[in-house]
Amino acid sequence: GTNYAVHFLIEAQNAGYTLPAGMFDELIRYQKTKANNWVPNSENFYGGDISQAYRLYVLALAKKPEMAAMNRLRAFEYLSVAAKWRLAAAYQLAGQAAAASGLINGLEQTVKPYNQLSGTYGSDLRDEAMIMETLTLMGKKSQAAHLLTKVAARLGQDTWYSTQTTAYSLLAIAKFCGQNSSSNKLQYNYVLDGAKGNTNSEQYLNTSALTFKNNTASITNTGKNVLFVRLILQGQPIAGQNNFLPNNADVLDMSVAYKTLNGRNLDPTSLKQGTDFYAEVTVKNPGKMGFYEQMALTQIFPSGWEIINTRLSDNEGALTSAPYTYRDVRDDRVFTYFNIRENETLIYRVLLNASYIGKYYLSAVQCEAMYNNNISATQAGKWVQVVK
Repeated sequence: GTNYAVHFLIEAQNAGYTLPAGMFDELIRYQKTKANNWVPNSENFYGGDISQAYRLYVLALAKKPEMAAMNRLRAFEYLSVAAKWRLAAAYQLAGQAAAASGLINGLEQTVKPYNQLSGTYGSDLRDEAMIMETLTLMGKKSQAAHLLTKVAARLGQDTWYSTQTTAYSLLAIAKFCGQNSSSNKLQYNYVLDGAKGNTNSEQYLNTSALTFKNNTASITNTGKNVLFVRLILQGQPIAGQNNFLPNNADVLDMSVAYKTLNGRNLDPTSLKQGTDFYAEVTVKNPGKMGFYEQMALTQIFPSGWEIINTRLSDNEGALTSAPYTYRDVRDDRVFTYFNIRENETLIYRVLLNASYIGKYYLSAVQCEAMYNNNISATQAGKWVQVVK
């Protein structure tokens, strides 16, 4: 996490943003200490080398390379392919082009599909974006261009990607475009609902806010570059009409119940004012995709219900729940973060009170892996009432 944050701050500084006085020097001092003290061991053997390579890359990007630490890592017998690519970028930034070329000589430029739920939160797309950046830094334009097409195509798909993957893909593309600027302009004509116009720009990206009446649009490329056109539609579903959210029990099984304090099932659609009750969410990992880490359970409650925070009354044990790594209790919602083993079932409870008379919307309950949206389960929302 520190590497990622320091990298962000360096890129921000390079883009012209000002960092608080002293922050940069303190961060670099810390990174240098970590880099020089790093040694492979049983705790960081898997993934530890790429974290160290990334740390050395960040220092080189900050123009503070640690050559001794870089050389020690290069000599590591079990250095992974991903770490070699990161370390090569560090050597290139440090002005050691021969060392960079020697590290990547004969390495594959494609990565087998994978997706980490923790560790470095890596994925095959993120790693290929890092490879593209390394090739760009080394001046290997044709090889980088091949990966650029591949990375851009995947980003253009209607597919979810983690913040780590998305950020690094965009960064690598931006660096390629900066290193390989084209004199050709972004040129095209367009017709929107019968109204004609044209764009003539030096930029790589042009966006326009549109309001369609007749639902028709056409784009004609009048320039020499290949254009990629995307139409992005945004909207908000009608309240209660969110049954399109899936609950895939083969991957993650979740059920939600509302119960009296005696444990009897309760219909939340109509509650008498002053009723104390609790929400009970049961989450099961069917075991088909292994151990799930970094899980997040989101419960947003109607404004007519009050969350009874048992922590404040020093009575947290009154309503037991399964262990969690962190729980954030707010005025109208509760976020619960946890890990769950194969074939394990966890139950989480929140104590509530039907406080204010009226009709309110109970939002959908969502449970998901924060770094893999294929692991998710949802129960749709609905209208509820608090009555006298």
